[in-house]
Amino acid sequence: MSAISSTPTVRKAAAPPTFETRMWQFMRLSGVLLIPLVWIHVALKDVIVGVHAIDLNYVQKIWAITAWRVYDMALLAFAFGHGMNGLRHVANDYFHSKSAQKIMAWAILIGWIVITAIGGIAIIGGVNMP
Repeated sequence: MSAISSTPTVRKAAAPPTFETRMWQFMRLSGVLLIPLVWIHVALKDVIVGVHAIDLNYVQKIWAITAWRVYDMALLAFAFGHGMNGLRHVANDYFHSKSAQKIMAWAILIGWIVITAIGGIAIIGGVNMP
């Protein structure tokens, strides 16, 4: 009697990366990264410092440190990007033609870039008062 192996063969299909798979990966990555970013932000600003103590002088002191500006930019980029990608999915539920979906995707992308750029300018170039 011959021995038959009962080990299943695992096959991996190499699918070419598409825009949708990249956005799926971004949603997973940004969701995982947002958890510590948001909780550290909440713990620092609301619990340790307290919202009553946050004013322009506090922001000026904390943004004098480059690492905090990078941190706030990461929080802005991941949170807003995650939300706008979610908005794109919702828009795809309401717009059924491919051309309308493409127009909405571009409008959302342009809106995301413009608003993120405004926030980035405020974070990177802001609070340079004497």
